[in-house]
Amino acid sequence: MKAPDPLLQRLAQLPAMGPGHRRLVLLLSQLGDFDSLEYAQALVPLLPRLQSAGIEVVAIGIGAEAGRQRFCAFTGFPAERLQVDATPELHRALGLYPGLSTPAGAWPALLLMCAGIGSPGTLAEVLRGYTGDRRAPQRLASPLFALAGGEGFQRPFELATVRLRNMVEVLGNWRTYVPRDDFITQRGGTYLLESDDTLLYSYRDRGILGFSETMAQPLRFLDPYLEA
Repeated sequence: MKAPDPLLQRLAQLPAMGPGHRRLVLLLSQLGDFDSLEYAQALVPLLPRLQSAGIEVVAIGIGAEAGRQRFCAFTGFPAERLQVDATPELHRALGLYPGLSTPAGAWPALLLMCAGIGSPGTLAEVLRGYTGDRRAPQRLASPLFALAGGEGFQRPFELATVRLRNMVEVLGNWRTYVPRDDFITQRGGTYLLESDDTLLYSYRDRGILGFSETMAQPLRFLDPYLEA
């Protein structure tokens, strides 16, 4: 199946993102969204392997230039690989989930989504951050977590600690990350394209903390394309 035309049209405007090689495209939500930060943090360590496998990467998020610079400085995501749009025009053209809508506006809708309404899987994912997950990789090197649970997997409260750090960063710089609140419920998506523009993989976020269909190992879909 060919990749969606709106996506191909956008990629045609970006250097090195045209046909001829594989491309990984992340449609991020607001730059200050938990999902955007976690996705970037998960991807950064894998970038050298993606480069070796001949897979070009670009992320397109909702925000502004100041937010783009801070996001990259905080997450380590390469600034040249992050594009920002003021509105989710491309997200909407691709049919990505705009999030819950309420007559009271975006903030009440966001709070309802955080409670799991119109956002399947959110509460379970929040709980996983506190209880730990032996299927997931270790995130922090702190000896406190080693004493509490061991090594080599996601220990109790480990992911919750990562998310707390992200929240402190965003709330302390809210208007840098989120210049306007209109689109705070908008969700993102993932697209992996073959060199001939056919779609190798796609995923559409269904709710908050759901940027991957395998959150314990969010980049597992890339495994077949990274094998030697």
